[in-house]
Amino acid sequence: MPNDTPLAQGSREEISQAKAEEVLEKIDRESSFRKHAGKWALLVSVITILMSLYHIVTSSGVWVQPAMQHRSVHLAFLMALTFLLYPAFGKKQKGSAPSICDIIWLVLAVVSSIYLLFYFDEFSIRGTAITRDYVMGGIVTICVLEATRRSVGKELMILSLVFLAYGFLGQHIPGILGHTGFSLRRIIYQTYLSSEGIFGVALGVSATYIFLFILFGAFLAETGMGGFIKDFAMCLAGRTIGGEAKVAIVTCGLMGMINGSAVGNVAATGTFTIPLMRGAGFKPVFSAALVAAAGTGGMIMPPVMGAASFIMAEYLRMHYSKIMLAAAIPAILYYISQYAYVHIEARKLGMRRLPPGQITPLYVVMKRQGYMIIPVVVIVYLLLKGRTPLYAAFYGIASSVLVTSLESLLHGTFPAMLKSYLRALEQGARQSVGVGVACAVVGIINGITNMSGLGLTLGNSIVSLAQGSVFFTAFLTMIVSIILGMGLPTTACYIITATIAAPPLLKMGVNPLAAHMFVYYFACLSNLTPPVAIASYGAAGLSGQNPSEVGWAGFRIALAGFVIPFTFIYAPALLFVDSTLPQVAVATLTALIGVVAAAVAMQSYLFRPLSMFLRILLFVGACLLIFPGTESDLAGLAIILGIAAYQKFAPAPKSRATK
Repeated sequence: MPNDTPLAQGSREEISQAKAEEVLEKIDRESSFRKHAGKWALLVSVITILMSLYHIVTSSGVWVQPAMQHRSVHLAFLMALTFLLYPAFGKKQKGSAPSICDIIWLVLAVVSSIYLLFYFDEFSIRGTAITRDYVMGGIVTICVLEATRRSVGKELMILSLVFLAYGFLGQHIPGILGHTGFSLRRIIYQTYLSSEGIFGVALGVSATYIFLFILFGAFLAETGMGGFIKDFAMCLAGRTIGGEAKVAIVTCGLMGMINGSAVGNVAATGTFTIPLMRGAGFKPVFSAALVAAAGTGGMIMPPVMGAASFIMAEYLRMHYSKIMLAAAIPAILYYISQYAYVHIEARKLGMRRLPPGQITPLYVVMKRQGYMIIPVVVIVYLLLKGRTPLYAAFYGIASSVLVTSLESLLHGTFPAMLKSYLRALEQGARQSVGVGVACAVVGIINGITNMSGLGLTLGNSIVSLAQGSVFFTAFLTMIVSIILGMGLPTTACYIITATIAAPPLLKMGVNPLAAHMFVYYFACLSNLTPPVAIASYGAAGLSGQNPSEVGWAGFRIALAGFVIPFTFIYAPALLFVDSTLPQVAVATLTALIGVVAAAVAMQSYLFRPLSMFLRILLFVGACLLIFPGTESDLAGLAIILGIAAYQKFAPAPKSRATK
């Protein structure tokens, strides 16, 4: 291959994995682990492997634990790993071994977490709590708050403390937010011993579905799925105009199917795609912003999506396959809008297709690595057949182990593959800590919200402020979701908004799945919303660009994603809700034209540059098509076709340049 090809230029600049890990540690609190050595490293490895094996065994049906006891063991593992892996004060202690203070925290956290494993049955028989229960409840609450500060960040811990204070001091708060106030014992009982607190639905979903799917992703990553996705994406998109950037979109989408993390997706794909785009001639800021926007889409891309999607299924008492099916068309539209954006950018830059000789043929990729897709097919098949996510995740892991073991035996690399399995068990447990701790601490917020009736009060206030308008209720809900998402992990953001912001939509008669999908989307898209755009910060760190510039560029690229959720509210045909197949087809077609038109408007270029007036008019037409309704569809289509015809056939404006 000639040395001056875009691929060669990109490979010379390829970002190292060490650089990706450095960026992750800098911008993603959950990835900022201590680097242990010696006996401490061995201890962490043993705990992580035991945690993964425990969850595999309990999910297999060989050993079934009652819900509260299973959650207590799950939390005990999370607490142990938190105080071993995360230093008390950030990077100052990052390279050091755990201190005596860390060990004290660890012992208190594990003992108070595991307490329910041995005494919950006794408590159930008693029917009332005793002093020992309250002491353990107080200890575990404090430990969960400290674990949150270390692994997730101080913002979520502070928010939890605010809610605890609200529970204590409600009688002193004037106006509609005031309540009678609750005693210390009542609050501990709610947060520790009830199913609406720390050991509630969120931690239960973390202990089952979320952990297993994170572990599934770790197995695929350690056994070479990432390399297959890169090669497969190059085969699908590399031959088109601007193929280097389109490869980034396809790679992020495919990786997101098994990843479900915005920042993780950016780090995993950006190391390869950002240099590739820059080598092809795309601007550095554009390259980083595209990876941020496409990487965030992994959280809305079935089958795995983000961790919060499993909690949504539990809240709605709905099988996960329906959530997965509902998310499919909007996710595809999200990526098509970015695909169109890239195509226009490539045309503006005068780019050409890559020569066929630079791309490995698809049949060669499938022959060499096609077996890697089998675990994903197993997951999708089992979910669509109506099996539980727990069942599907277990057999997804089992199929991954089976196919990679057979392949490694054929090539004589089985010992190395065994080491990969151990690394997967360890990495899966490590990656689950931040999400699991967030699920635990959000239980405190949920407990106080349910006790005080805060969710109902705030819901009524939002509806009142919107004066009965569905659109303004949805708009205010979007603002709440985005603001919360700026300081919270997506899972925590969704849980809080589902408790506080979704009820107003439900009160306005919006379909429950549409309402929850609406707040889930904006919880995910908060990763792209300036000024705190965590996915863009990650991409900026990988590319060495200004985070603010990357953040605003990523926001523009993903703008269609901020419009699509409003279609869920007015006519949820895109979610396969209360709709016939013809209605779904019409809604999909009009939304498809709309998102492409929105990309054209953001790029200000169709057949030639657009004037500001035509650009605004085109975006209005795009919104009319994305929003369902026969009249709005016809009006939007007329605007878009009119502008396209004018651009195609009208003479170009005369240049004002002097002769």
